[in-house]
Amino acid sequence: MELSECRLCPRKCLARRSENKAGFCGGKSLAKVARAALHFWEEPCISGESGSGTVFFSGCTMRCVFCQNREISRGEAGKEITNERLSEIFLELQAKGANNINLVTPMHYAPQIMKALDLARAGGLSLPIVWNTGGWELSESVAAVRDYADIWLTDFKYFDDSLAKALSGAAKYFEIASAALAQMVAQTGEAVFDDDGIMRRGVIVRHLMLPGHLEDTKNVLRYLYETYGNKIWISIMNQYTPLCSDERFPELSRTVSDEEYESAIDFALSLGIENAFVQEGGTVGESFIPPFDLEGV
Repeated sequence: MELSECRLCPRKCLARRSENKAGFCGGKSLAKVARAALHFWEEPCISGESGSGTVFFSGCTMRCVFCQNREISRGEAGKEITNERLSEIFLELQAKGANNINLVTPMHYAPQIMKALDLARAGGLSLPIVWNTGGWELSESVAAVRDYADIWLTDFKYFDDSLAKALSGAAKYFEIASAALAQMVAQTGEAVFDDDGIMRRGVIVRHLMLPGHLEDTKNVLRYLYETYGNKIWISIMNQYTPLCSDERFPELSRTVSDEEYESAIDFALSLGIENAFVQEGGTVGESFIPPFDLEGV
């Protein structure tokens, strides 16, 4: 995985990041991190009671008009750090009692992360590594980090490519995301949990419901179940926060209705989905967006 002419993501922008020139994602030669702390709002088998050792990376290869982490996805927040410092952060999170190391939007920094993990493992890091990704990843990039990813916590945002292109600027989303997911499942196999119910290995696929797009949600759920059955866990999320101000998408100016979410859950049950996480009231709001204040960096 080289940064001389970057091809880490589907855009293959060929940025000379090794010369400290930014790619489409905003990433340069050093990893940029906005927060590193225990996080308690992931799925229960990730956060548990001790928290997930979460590292939020700046920059993103997608351009979701509804992004809830815009402050970091556009690269505005964060600090560039060396691989050595990143390795120290991993060990510090382990020392705080984290259940895992949770890398949020990591793939555009995969070369730096792998080097940091090598250093951290040499220094005693023994926690599972969670790759927390938007899902629009090249399958070859997923394959390249197989020895560094124990758990894939991946989004599957869309079934409809035209919707993906309009809302996230992600061309061929379904083709690319489905190939990436197939590689993730091939790597990890069936989920493995410890005695406390904390995942040690496996795949969790998140789907964030969008208001007004129930049919696309149903198509995503149908595809996931018909393809993988209960080999994967599916997290059906209703926490969409209406931060989109783009007048082209008026449906995104509201939250997901109770009726929409209940319909999605009923549909999942009718398919036979058993391994699922669902959300109840109180999940919407900017208070659930962590402060990107360089804590732990």
